[in-house]
Order: sequence, then structure tokens, then C-alpha cells
Amino acid sequence: MVEQLLKTGGVKLRGCGSATPSRSITNAELGLRVETSDEWIRSRTGIAARRVIGPDESLSELNGLAAERALAMAGWSADSLDLILLATSTPDDLFGSAPRLQARIGAVNAAAFDLTAACSGFLFAVVTAAQYLRTGAMRRILVVGADQLSSWVDWDDRRSCVLFGDAAGALVLEASDPDEDDLAGFLLRSDGRRGEVLQLPQGAEHSPLVGDASHQRGGFQTIQMNGQEVYKFAVREVPAILDSLLNTTATDAACLDWLLLHQANQRILDAVADRFSIPGEKVLSNLASYGNTSAATIPVMLDEAVRDGRIQPGHLIASSGFGAGLSWGAALLRWSGPA
Repeated sequence: MVEQLLKTGGVKLRGCGSATPSRSITNAELGLRVETSDEWIRSRTGIAARRVIGPDESLSELNGLAAERALAMAGWSADSLDLILLATSTPDDLFGSAPRLQARIGAVNAAAFDLTAACSGFLFAVVTAAQYLRTGAMRRILVVGADQLSSWVDWDDRRSCVLFGDAAGALVLEASDPDEDDLAGFLLRSDGRRGEVLQLPQGAEHSPLVGDASHQRGGFQTIQMNGQEVYKFAVREVPAILDSLLNTTATDAACLDWLLLHQANQRILDAVADRFSIPGEKVLSNLASYGNTSAATIPVMLDEAVRDGRIQPGHLIASSGFGAGLSWGAALLRWSGPA
């Protein structure tokens, strides 16, 4: 579609990395806080545990570790990067955390900025990075997807607190010849009319300013989610956008080596796989160990599968991110690995 018209060069996926907090919170432990159980959570979500950033850790630290591991895999120095895109909805600094990451890893020649698209953020950032590389404006880009949703969960709401966790994942991309393109196609979608089913809204508290004027105090509420509507959205829109992408790229689902979806709910992963007759052994899932880490789920899963040998150079991956906004997208990726 549009990206085919603008395409002048190619993109290579050269390295990945990830980092997670040291503390894992099991379903049984959550049951000490709210009325829930391991069986109740597993049967509805597939989640068994989630990682939560502790007092001696930070999201910025996880970002740096994930980025350094991706650079090490590619064999790149940080000062060879031209751009850093940090996909996050939970920055350590609302003015932007990407420059902090740039300084942490020593990427002195890179511009850096945040991109916010919640659980779709990593995929949106990869597509954005590809445009800089395809035009020849830049040669090397680091994309990081990271979120600390534990800070914004109502831990007394058993409907939502069981779902989320913290993590960071990274991918480094390099410009290439157009006939050596690892991004075979993509589609991106948004629908703000349905945004209220999953949101993290600002607080509504106002304080006196001068005279009869007041000002809104900074801060946000906790995550607001209509789980049933989000589930219906995902099982309807994700297969539809993947089907459109496969048709646009003339790709048979049987040719896919892996299905890599945003890790939100195991039932969603299973439903999408069934729609395309993709066997379970080709569906990548680490949801049981980490829960929904928003923008981090896809790169963390990618990194695990590359490092344990499941994903090999040349493998074709269909990926989709979906979530708040509402936003969703799909990309057809081929893993190359280090040059």
C-alpha cells in the first residue's frame, strides 16, 4: 500500500535485546492482595506471573540494558547510531525519556525522541524507523519498546491488576538495498472513537490559581479498561489486518515461520492462530511469565526466540500490535541477524 509507493531502500534487522525486573509476582501472591486465584487468572488470560520494577530498579535502567544487548548482538558501537526511538507510554520524564537513554548508552551522534502508541508502540516505532532508513536519511536506528505499567495499575482491582507487568525490549535496524528488505509490508490503524475502552486518563483535580481562575493539577488516574470490549476488538481487528497484509504482500499464511503478536491474552493468540490455521508450535508466547508489558511484549518475545534458537536467519514473521488508542497494526518481518 502506501509504504510501497514511498519505498526507495530496504531495512535489515540486525540485533535484539531485552531486560526485565528481577522480581516476579506470581498469581498466588496476587491472591494475597485481591480475591483471585492462579486457576482463575490462568484460565482467562494464560498469565502465571508478571515482573514488577522494584525500588532499586528503573525503567531507564531496563531501557539501557535492552539497548546495549541489541547493540552487542549486532556488533555495533552506540556512537554509530543515527536515531533512537523509544516507544513508551510510561516515560520516566514526561518531556521525553529517549534523550536519557541516548546519554546512558553513549549514542552521542543520535537524535532521540519518544513515541507513544501504548501496546502498539513498538510496531509503530519500527515502521517509523523504516521510513528514515528507506529514504537514505539515516543508516542505523535503535528502537526500544518499554513500559512500567505497574505504576499505573489499580492493584486492588482484580479485573485489571492481574494483567500487566514491566519490561523493555530493543531492536536495531540498518539501511540496506531494496532487494534485501526485512520489512516486507505493514499496515497501521487507529480509531479514537473507541479509545475509552482502554485508557490512562489525566486526573481531573483542579486547584485555585488567582481570583476565580483555577488550574488542573498534573497527574493521571489508574488504567481504565473494559476487558470484554478490548477482547472483542482484538479478536476482530487483528485477524482482519493480518489478512489484509498477507493479501497485500501476496503471502500465504502457510509460508510463515512464526506468528508474533502483542502478548495480551493467550486466548487472543489462539484465536488469531486458528483463523489462519497456524499450528500452536509456530505461535510465539511468553505471556505466562511476564503478562502484558505493553510496548515491550513484541521485542522481548522476539529477543527470547532469537537467543534460544527458535528464530533463525531468513525466518518470516507475521507480527501485530494492538491496544489503547485504540490503535493496531501489522508487519511482515524477516529476521536477518548480525551481518
